[in-house]
Amino acid sequence: MKSERILVIGANGQIGSVLVDYLRGMYGESQVIASDLKVNSERQDYFEVLDATDAKTLDKIVKCHSITQIYHLAAILSAKGEQNPLNTWQINMQTYFNVLEVARENGVKKIFYPSSIAVFGAHVHGLADQFSYLDPSTVYGISKAAGENWSNYYFNRYGMDIRSLRYPGIISYQSMPGGGTTDYAVDIYHKAVKGEHFDCFLEENTTLPMIYMNDAMDATVRLMEAPAEKITVRTGYNLAGMSFSPKEIFESIRKIIPNFEISYKPDSRQAIAESWPQQIDDSKARADWGWRPAYSLDRMTEEMIIELRKKYEIVRS
Repeated sequence: MKSERILVIGANGQIGSVLVDYLRGMYGESQVIASDLKVNSERQDYFEVLDATDAKTLDKIVKCHSITQIYHLAAILSAKGEQNPLNTWQINMQTYFNVLEVARENGVKKIFYPSSIAVFGAHVHGLADQFSYLDPSTVYGISKAAGENWSNYYFNRYGMDIRSLRYPGIISYQSMPGGGTTDYAVDIYHKAVKGEHFDCFLEENTTLPMIYMNDAMDATVRLMEAPAEKITVRTGYNLAGMSFSPKEIFESIRKIIPNFEISYKPDSRQAIAESWPQQIDDSKARADWGWRPAYSLDRMTEEMIIELRKKYEIVRS
């Protein structure tokens, strides 16, 4: 395990900022190279400045550090992506093509490609099973669905070991919301802890699949550490943690912060949310490599509030 040399692309983002520390705890500080457009002041060691649209620089980094695994996390998310669809497509796809080709040419052993529940569209109502029809309604979802198919292509044609998860909305205290439709479920905790009123951009009963960051990290590494013969899905595995609505997360928070208040002011993100499934069937992940979530909504709420109170230095007697 210690011989692995891992490159994380998009290391300053919501997932990347947590994943880098998670991987370094497993493999060792110097074995995990973080990269992003700008240096993160908190982790300047073993960091490379990288614009992932620049294949030549990516190739140099992979060669310089003898990279054996790449976690490619750079992407423009759903809500922000709709503001400039063609640019979103160009960035999301070109960066992944660069990763695929640089990895192929350098013999990189494994690639992790994060997909999303955004690959599902209005065609999938209620429950999305592993092989539900993909009919994404956003350019972000379109790019993720295309990326899944390219992963499968490179596996079948070149034998490359590429693994992927269809993440639901990810909730964490480590970073601020990053422009996704599910990010209300991160922002709501910040507002609650700071004693502020929360304006929710989704309707109160809009149920969406979510996952706590700790579970997301466990799933990611569990997938990447699984023996290759256990991996039967080479597009993207469905992943589920819990499903809830804004009203339900609000009620969970009120158990700890009873004076918290919310208003519902749906905007353009409501239509995006309505195009996604409410529940995810992740039975293939459970059967193939032993996935099991550990967090319920109330357990996540308790931990989020504890950690954010530390962040904002709010003391409760």
